[in-house]
Amino acid sequence: MTRPTVVLVQNSPTSGPGRLPGWLTEAGIDARVVQGAELAARVPGLGAAFSGDPATGTASGERPTPVDGLVLLGGGLLPDEDERAPWLPHERRLAGAALAAGVPVLGICLGGQLLAHVTGGQVTARSGETEKGLCTVRLLPAAGDDPLLGPLAALLADPSAGQPAGQPADPSAGQPAGQPAGPSGIDGLRMVESHVDSITGLPPQAVHLATNDACRVQAFRVGDAAWGLQFHPEADPARIGTWDAEELAKLGFDRDALHAAALEGAAENEAQARALADAFAAVVHRRCEHDFGPHSRREPGQNHAHNDAGVGR
Repeated sequence: MTRPTVVLVQNSPTSGPGRLPGWLTEAGIDARVVQGAELAARVPGLGAAFSGDPATGTASGERPTPVDGLVLLGGGLLPDEDERAPWLPHERRLAGAALAAGVPVLGICLGGQLLAHVTGGQVTARSGETEKGLCTVRLLPAAGDDPLLGPLAALLADPSAGQPAGQPADPSAGQPAGQPAGPSGIDGLRMVESHVDSITGLPPQAVHLATNDACRVQAFRVGDAAWGLQFHPEADPARIGTWDAEELAKLGFDRDALHAAALEGAAENEAQARALADAFAAVVHRRCEHDFGPHSRREPGQNHAHNDAGVGR
């Protein structure tokens, strides 16, 4: 069986895919990182993803692959700063087409804000909800049976349970604010955060999945298979030691203190972040098997779910 293709859109040279490509590959996914500036050429629509840029001949003779999932990565931008990032209109169109077709979407930081923007939410620049470092994120009750975050709720409730990625967990496992921690003593997810902008209004049809005291909207879902995250599951906590100390100081943060705290929580972070990646891969696999059967592979545009008719609406 051909591996499902997930395109990871990199919006900034300093906000790369981190650990995600390796984890997705191990979960049976063909993970393709595409730079924002090359997005329109390499992924003109959901029905055609190229390994190279067909306009320059680097993909000569290559057969395009349909997109089975989208990961929209972070970057120091707002989702509509088209003058700074001229590929954002195409990225928004791809996200809208994926939503219409039911293609799984995972938006991270800027990517999550872009998903909120496309679906009618509010994103505010320098909102006052700034976060830097390894932060605690609380799962809300709705996360308990969510396909992406349900396995993490189960992991918090019992880290030794080994809940298979993508399977629904007990809805009571999500620990809302003020509830006791699970057997591990962890009172929430431990995730890397680095943002000054944030989602200040959820999309009308969104399900709110995670929060914390510093930033209300940490995770949400729209539809059955599109998620926006404010935190960075792809980021290794050790990288905090490479962040710009001077810029952090201007925001009131001490890099060395952030780095030391992040290293203390690195093991929990890796287990939780990998469970999230595995859960997203499971969503992609299930959708492909449901739509096309376990032994089939459709031609580009063969199924209505990959038709690009919704692009540009």
